[in-house]
Amino acid sequence: MNRSVLNSGLILLSSLLFFTACQKAVTPPAPVLPVPTDRQLAWHEMEQYAFVHFTTNTFTDKEWGFGDESESVFNPTAMDVTQWTKTIKAAGLNGLVLTCKHHDGFCLWPSQYTEHSVKNSPYKAGKGNVVAEVEQACRVDSLKFGVYLSPWDRNRADYGSPSYVEYYRNQLKELFEAHSPVFEMWFDGANGGDGYYGGANEKRKIDGKTYYDWPTTLNLIRGMEPNVIFFSDAGPDIRWCGNESGYVNETNWNTITADTLYAGKSGISDLLNTGEENGTSWIPAEVDVSIRPGWFYHAKEDSLVKTPEQLFDIYLSSVGRGANLILNIPPDRRGLINEIDVASLLGWKKLIDERFSTNLALNKSAKASSVRGNSSVYEAATVTDGNKETYWATNDEEKTGNLEIDLGENKQISYVLVQEYIKLGQRVKNFSVEIEKDGNWQEVAQGTTIGYKRIVKIAPVEAQKVRIVIKDSKACPLISNVEVY
Repeated sequence: MNRSVLNSGLILLSSLLFFTACQKAVTPPAPVLPVPTDRQLAWHEMEQYAFVHFTTNTFTDKEWGFGDESESVFNPTAMDVTQWTKTIKAAGLNGLVLTCKHHDGFCLWPSQYTEHSVKNSPYKAGKGNVVAEVEQACRVDSLKFGVYLSPWDRNRADYGSPSYVEYYRNQLKELFEAHSPVFEMWFDGANGGDGYYGGANEKRKIDGKTYYDWPTTLNLIRGMEPNVIFFSDAGPDIRWCGNESGYVNETNWNTITADTLYAGKSGISDLLNTGEENGTSWIPAEVDVSIRPGWFYHAKEDSLVKTPEQLFDIYLSSVGRGANLILNIPPDRRGLINEIDVASLLGWKKLIDERFSTNLALNKSAKASSVRGNSSVYEAATVTDGNKETYWATNDEEKTGNLEIDLGENKQISYVLVQEYIKLGQRVKNFSVEIEKDGNWQEVAQGTTIGYKRIVKIAPVEAQKVRIVIKDSKACPLISNVEVY
C-alpha cells in the first residue's frame, strides 16, 4: 500500500475520532427547575379540548341550579352524544371534559349514593347513563375523556359537614372505577353559598382550603388513575388562567408558587394569568371559555355564539401563548350541539387549517449566532427538522442569541411559531422576530415568554429570511421548533 495513502487514512481516522470525542464531550444543558412531569408534557401536547356543560340547568334556563330541581326536568328529546364527539373531533379538539355533576347536585350517571340523578329522570325511562355514553363515544372517536365533579352541592342536606366529604369521595370512586383512562379531573372553585340543601334553603360557608381535605381526596384519585391531570385554581397539575374571557397574558410562565394563591392578597387573578418567573412548581395555565356567553345552553343566546374569527383570536391568545384551551360547547334541550355552534366550530377549524396549512420553514436551512460546544447535536438545523426532541442550544454562559432561517425565496409571512424544549424548563424572558428587507434586518414583532408554544401574529410581509432574536433568558436558551406561515 502507498505509504502516503496510508498516512492520509490514519490522519482522517484520527480526525474522525477526535471529532466524535469532541461531540461526546459536549454535555447537555442542566434543567432549569421546576420542569414538567410526563403527564404534564402529555397534557401540553393536547393543546385544546372541549368542555361540555349539560344538566338540569339546560332545561330550567339557569346557569347555577338551586338544587331543588325535579329530576323530571332532565328530558332531552333527541339525545345523540355521538353528534357531540364527531363535532368536537371535526373542530380539531382532542378531548372532552363532561360536567358529571354541577353545583345543583344532579348526577348524569345513576349514582348509588343519591336519588338526585338521571336514574329518576324520563331520559331512557331512568335507564340512561350520560357519563358512560359520552365516554364510549369519546373512545370511538379517539377523544380523551375527562370529568368535572362540583365540590359544591346545593342539593345535599349535609353539605358543610364531614359526611358530605365522604359522599363526594364515594362519587369520585364511583366515577373512576367505572371510567378509565380519565385524562383530566376538573375541580370548580365555586364553594358554598345559598342553596336548597335538602329543604333548609339557606346560605352555608365552608373553608375551601381545609374542608375537603384535598390532599387525601387527590391521593385517592391518583391511586386509581396515576396519569390524571388535576385542574383547580392552584393546581396541583394545572391552574386557572384567572378569567373566563379566553386569554392568558402575553407573559405566561408555566411556573408558579402555589402557596401564594392562598395568601389572601389582591391581584390573584393577575398572578394566575401571568404565572411567576421564579415559581417553585410547574403548574401551567388552562384557558376556560364558552362558545356562548353562558356555560349552559340558552336559546336567547343563539345570536351571541362566538364567530369563527372570534374563536381564532381566542386560539392565538391561549394556545398561541403557551396555555391549553378548554372550549365549552353546551348541548341544547334536544341533547344536541346546536347547528349554530356547529357551523361556528367548523368555520373556526377551517380558518386554522387555512392559516397554518404549510410550514414555510420545514427542513429549510438555518444558522445560529452560536452553537453549544460547536456540536451538531445542538445546531440551528434542529429547529426546522420537524423533530420535537431536538433543539438548538447555546453555551451555558450565553443567555442571548439568534436563529436565522432562509425560506429559499420571498414568501408572504403572517405568523411565526416558536417552541422551547420545556423538558428542561422554561427559560426565555424576552425575544423578537425580524425579517430581512433590502439587506437590513427589521423587527416585526416582539414578545416576552415562549414556553411550550408561542404564535406571533405579524402584519403580512414578504421576506426570504426570518430571524428569532433571544434578548434575555433565565439560562442558555433551548429552542426546539420554529415554524413560519
